[in-house]
Amino acid sequence: MEDFWIEAIELTQSVIDGLLFGSTYALIGIGFTLIFGAMHKLNMTYAAASIAGAYVGLVVFVFFSAHPLLVFAVSSLASGLIGLLVYLICFRFIPVNNHLAALMATVGALFFIDEVIIHITNASPLAFPALFGAASFDLGAVWIRGDLLFVFAASVASTAALLYVLYRTRLGLATRAVSQQNVAAQLCGIDVHRTNATTFVVAGLLGGIAGAMTAASVGVLSPLLTLPITVKGLIVTVVGGLGSIPGAIIAGLMVGAAENVFLYLRGVNERDIYVLLLLFVFLVFRPNGIFGKSINRD
Repeated sequence: MEDFWIEAIELTQSVIDGLLFGSTYALIGIGFTLIFGAMHKLNMTYAAASIAGAYVGLVVFVFFSAHPLLVFAVSSLASGLIGLLVYLICFRFIPVNNHLAALMATVGALFFIDEVIIHITNASPLAFPALFGAASFDLGAVWIRGDLLFVFAASVASTAALLYVLYRTRLGLATRAVSQQNVAAQLCGIDVHRTNATTFVVAGLLGGIAGAMTAASVGVLSPLLTLPITVKGLIVTVVGGLGSIPGAIIAGLMVGAAENVFLYLRGVNERDIYVLLLLFVFLVFRPNGIFGKSINRD
């Protein structure tokens, strides 16, 4: 009986840590969702830009001994700028109806950014500053890490700010109009290219925060983070439903919790196998995702 309670406590601890860390996956998923919702195209460079922004923040920390909060802010701004460059290079001058060309351009940009990081850092992992890393809060038999609690709070604040921009500002109105019908939006006087570029910047700002928080949570920043975050972001986007921000939020928390539970039950070698199996289950039984709209021939 005692062993059962120990297992239950450990499993509960894994779920709590996974939910808190899953908020970073939610932010990455929201970024994918924003761009897909605006242009109906996937930006495979998104996670790489997020990690690159975190590296810029780390440079500020190393050379200027900046406060971790400033590091997070610089990471976000740098990722937003990279997002704008990605839009100009990979989307702006490619025909709107050529989805494959835009997709392959972003795949090429992903590898380019990854290679630049590898050559600059010699592919070596670097220590990344964390906020409240030594703090913890006891809740009976389980405890909450202070850094993960900060990650969760920052994710909630970023998501709330994004929802305010989308539903309470002219930019949000323009973004939703372009997403629904870009021709009608142009007829109403909306600059589609400027709106799409701004959407990439906003998504990049979120991605920079997510990249910095991911590095702060694990304590290191490495080029090896790019591919896993890209894959997890795509899983969150599909599970939540393409174009659904609430779906991305719920799916991000779900994937984070599931990943940590699988890590506890099956170990690091099999963790990602079961996360991909979760994606397969959704594709088979609910292909449109949690909040995705039904797709028909019309």
